[in-house]
Amino acid sequence: MEIRRMTIGDYEELYALWMSCTGMGLNDLDDSKEGIAGFLNRNPDTCFIAADKDRIIGAIMSGNDGRRGYIYHTSVHPDHRKRGVARRLVEKAMEALKGLGINKVALVVFERNREGNAFWERTGFSAREDLVYRDKAIRVMHRVDT
Repeated sequence: MEIRRMTIGDYEELYALWMSCTGMGLNDLDDSKEGIAGFLNRNPDTCFIAADKDRIIGAIMSGNDGRRGYIYHTSVHPDHRKRGVARRLVEKAMEALKGLGINKVALVVFERNREGNAFWERTGFSAREDLVYRDKAIRVMHRVDT
Protein backbone atom coordinates (compact mmCIF):
# COMPACT_ATOMS: atom_id res chain seq x y z
CA MET A 1 0.00 0.00 0.00
CA GLU A 2 1.21 3.48 -0.90
CA ILE A 3 0.08 6.71 0.76
CA ARG A 4 0.42 9.83 -1.36
CA ARG A 5 -0.93 13.34 -1.62
CA MET A 6 -4.45 13.65 -2.99
CA THR A 7 -4.92 15.49 -6.29
CA ILE A 8 -8.03 16.60 -8.13
CA GLY A 9 -7.21 13.90 -10.69
CA ASP A 10 -8.28 11.40 -8.00
CA TYR A 11 -11.77 12.87 -7.75
CA GLU A 12 -13.87 10.32 -9.65
CA GLU A 13 -12.32 7.33 -7.90
CA LEU A 14 -12.39 9.19 -4.58
CA TYR A 15 -16.10 9.96 -4.93
CA ALA A 16 -16.79 6.30 -5.71
CA LEU A 17 -14.89 5.37 -2.53
CA TRP A 18 -17.02 7.78 -0.48
CA MET A 19 -20.19 6.31 -1.96
CA SER A 20 -19.06 2.82 -0.89
CA CYS A 21 -18.81 3.95 2.76
CA THR A 22 -22.04 3.99 4.74
CA GLY A 23 -22.40 7.04 6.95
CA MET A 24 -20.46 9.57 4.88
CA GLY A 25 -22.01 13.03 5.06
CA LEU A 26 -21.73 14.33 1.51
CA ASN A 27 -23.45 17.24 -0.18
CA ASP A 28 -23.67 18.48 -3.73
CA LEU A 29 -21.66 21.68 -3.19
CA ASP A 30 -18.72 21.02 -0.87
CA ASP A 31 -18.18 17.52 -2.27
CA SER A 32 -18.52 18.42 -5.93
CA LYS A 33 -15.39 18.33 -8.06
CA GLU A 34 -15.19 22.13 -7.81
CA GLY A 35 -15.64 22.06 -4.03
CA ILE A 36 -12.91 19.46 -3.54
CA ALA A 37 -10.62 21.34 -5.93
CA GLY A 38 -11.01 24.46 -3.80
CA PHE A 39 -10.23 22.52 -0.61
CA LEU A 40 -7.15 20.94 -2.18
CA ASN A 41 -5.94 24.34 -3.42
CA ARG A 42 -6.10 25.68 0.16
CA ASN A 43 -4.69 22.49 1.70
CA PRO A 44 -2.35 20.94 -0.87
CA ASP A 45 -0.09 19.16 1.62
CA THR A 46 -2.58 17.72 4.13
CA CYS A 47 -4.91 15.51 2.08
CA PHE A 48 -3.93 11.93 1.28
CA ILE A 49 -5.06 8.77 -0.43
CA ALA A 50 -4.05 5.17 0.19
CA ALA A 51 -3.62 3.17 -2.99
CA ASP A 52 -3.17 -0.54 -3.56
CA LYS A 53 -2.07 -1.47 -7.07
CA ASP A 54 -3.15 1.94 -8.43
CA ARG A 55 -6.63 1.61 -6.89
CA ILE A 56 -7.70 4.09 -4.21
CA ILE A 57 -8.66 2.13 -1.09
CA GLY A 58 -8.65 4.94 1.47
CA ALA A 59 -8.58 8.70 1.86
CA ILE A 60 -8.37 11.52 4.39
CA MET A 61 -8.86 15.23 3.92
CA SER A 62 -7.42 17.60 6.48
CA GLY A 63 -6.82 21.31 6.63
CA ASN A 64 -6.36 24.13 9.07
CA ASP A 65 -7.31 27.69 9.84
CA GLY A 66 -3.84 28.60 11.10
CA ARG A 67 -4.78 27.68 14.65
CA ARG A 68 -6.63 24.35 14.59
CA GLY A 69 -6.54 21.41 12.24
CA TYR A 70 -9.69 19.73 10.95
CA ILE A 71 -10.20 16.27 9.51
CA TYR A 72 -12.88 15.45 6.96
CA HIS A 73 -14.02 12.44 4.96
CA THR A 74 -11.73 9.78 6.37
CA SER A 75 -12.74 6.63 4.52
CA VAL A 76 -11.53 3.14 3.73
CA HIS A 77 -13.19 0.85 1.20
CA PRO A 78 -15.17 -1.85 3.05
CA ASP A 79 -13.02 -4.59 1.45
CA HIS A 80 -9.86 -3.11 2.98
CA ARG A 81 -10.90 -2.34 6.54
CA LYS A 82 -9.23 -3.71 9.69
CA ARG A 83 -5.79 -3.57 8.03
CA GLY A 84 -4.49 -0.30 9.49
CA VAL A 85 -5.24 1.82 6.41
CA ALA A 86 -7.25 4.47 8.27
CA ARG A 87 -4.73 4.57 11.11
CA ARG A 88 -1.88 5.20 8.66
CA LEU A 89 -3.86 7.92 6.89
CA VAL A 90 -4.62 9.65 10.19
CA GLU A 91 -0.94 9.47 11.20
CA LYS A 92 0.09 11.01 7.85
CA ALA A 93 -2.45 13.84 8.15
CA MET A 94 -1.51 14.55 11.77
CA GLU A 95 2.19 14.62 10.85
CA ALA A 96 1.48 17.07 8.00
CA LEU A 97 -0.60 19.33 10.25
CA LYS A 98 2.05 19.23 12.99
CA GLY A 99 4.62 20.26 10.38
CA LEU A 100 2.51 23.36 9.71
CA GLY A 101 2.56 24.30 13.39
CA ILE A 102 -0.91 23.00 14.23
CA ASN A 103 -1.21 21.74 17.81
CA LYS A 104 -4.80 20.49 18.03
CA VAL A 105 -7.10 18.70 15.58
CA ALA A 106 -10.88 18.44 15.55
CA LEU A 107 -13.38 16.46 13.53
CA VAL A 108 -17.11 15.79 13.36
CA VAL A 109 -18.65 12.32 13.15
CA PHE A 110 -22.36 11.68 12.84
CA GLU A 111 -23.69 10.16 16.05
CA ARG A 112 -25.32 7.35 14.04
CA ASN A 113 -21.92 6.32 12.61
CA ARG A 114 -21.04 3.82 15.33
CA GLU A 115 -18.14 2.25 13.48
CA GLY A 116 -16.61 5.65 12.75
CA ASN A 117 -17.03 6.84 16.33
CA ALA A 118 -15.44 3.66 17.66
CA PHE A 119 -12.47 4.15 15.32
CA TRP A 120 -11.91 7.73 16.41
CA GLU A 121 -12.18 6.76 20.07
CA ARG A 122 -9.53 4.03 19.55
CA THR A 123 -7.35 6.58 17.76
CA GLY A 124 -7.33 8.86 20.81
CA PHE A 125 -9.94 11.42 19.79
CA SER A 126 -12.35 12.13 22.63
CA ALA A 127 -15.92 13.37 22.42
CA ARG A 128 -16.46 16.90 23.70
CA GLU A 129 -19.48 17.16 25.97
CA ASP A 130 -18.98 20.87 26.66
CA LEU A 131 -19.65 22.10 23.10
CA VAL A 132 -22.69 22.56 20.93
CA TYR A 133 -21.88 22.23 17.24
CA ARG A 134 -23.75 24.80 15.18
CA ASP A 135 -23.79 25.67 11.50
CA LYS A 136 -25.75 27.76 9.05
CA ALA A 137 -25.87 27.27 5.30
CA ILE A 138 -24.99 30.27 3.17
CA ARG A 139 -26.08 28.44 0.01
CA VAL A 140 -28.66 25.68 -0.31
CA MET A 141 -27.02 22.25 -0.24
CA HIS A 142 -28.53 18.89 -1.01
CA ARG A 143 -27.39 15.86 0.88
CA VAL A 144 -26.00 12.92 -1.05
CA ASP A 145 -26.83 9.66 0.74
CA THR A 146 -24.28 6.92 1.13
